[in-house]
Amino acid sequence: MRRARHLLTLPAKAISAVAFAVLLSACVPQGPGVPPRPEPVAQPGDTASAASRAMRTYYAGIQANLLSRGMMRTDGGTRDAPFNARILADNFIRIALFDEFDSSTGNLVARATESRLRRWNVPVRVGLNFGASVPESRRASDRARIASFLARLSRLTGLSIRLADSQVNFFLYIVDEDERRAIGPVVAAAMPGVTATDIAAFTRMPTSTYCQVSAMIENETSLYRRAFAVIRAEHPDLINLSCLHEEITQGLGLPNDSPQARPSIYNDDQEFALMTPMDELMLRMLYDPRLKPGMSVSEARPIVQKIAREMLGNGT
Repeated sequence: MRRARHLLTLPAKAISAVAFAVLLSACVPQGPGVPPRPEPVAQPGDTASAASRAMRTYYAGIQANLLSRGMMRTDGGTRDAPFNARILADNFIRIALFDEFDSSTGNLVARATESRLRRWNVPVRVGLNFGASVPESRRASDRARIASFLARLSRLTGLSIRLADSQVNFFLYIVDEDERRAIGPVVAAAMPGVTATDIAAFTRMPTSTYCQVSAMIENETSLYRRAFAVIRAEHPDLINLSCLHEEITQGLGLPNDSPQARPSIYNDDQEFALMTPMDELMLRMLYDPRLKPGMSVSEARPIVQKIAREMLGNGT
């Protein structure tokens, strides 16, 4: 849906003799984001800063504009965006086995770059944390729907994925503008070995970045071991839920986006807000045991095509 930016930060840091690479994924809308002016006046009982109130107004306007244009659909797209086995396989290759940016020269170049299949092979324990700015009523509703979504992802992947207070390896923070700017030490503690540049990607998120996830890969294995995601607390309800769907699933191993992926949240046109039936199939495919972490496009393609035909038949 929204355009995503994916940064592979190298070289990896050494952590207890195990090296990690950091993959950053950020949800970014098309076009620059500009904070609203003038800043809104605080309402009675509203303790948010002027910067946070401005963000709240801005993203409410973004959501209203998208909905008025028929975007951010929640119907899954099966009515008017049919797909077959060939389309499913091609989109899986684009989303799971390519990065949007090439960092091989040390600089980020916006160029689709072949990568390798990455995923988790250990239980995913999601630690959900709210900034002090988030009211209790919002925390309760977010916690309930995140728990439900994680249960859905667990069924799709076969992984144990759930909220947890201990042994957390997927850190999820919902924070406002001021809390996010101060989150650097939290990122550093959760992701040992992360670079200052990677931390700055969270603390200096531009207005145009809605939400962001960083995942750490165990050296030479293409296996995820930790992830850290930030969702802006200022988002209205649907953008908030959309960010949760996209960042959590990207943190599980579907990191890229493509304008050809439809119906899908992994598309920069913002047409779909939530994980679609095709996205569910791609997630199931990612965790099919016939696919192995570290596989290249050429290694994975015939297996992906076979799985897609099993899922949908021999459509071409």
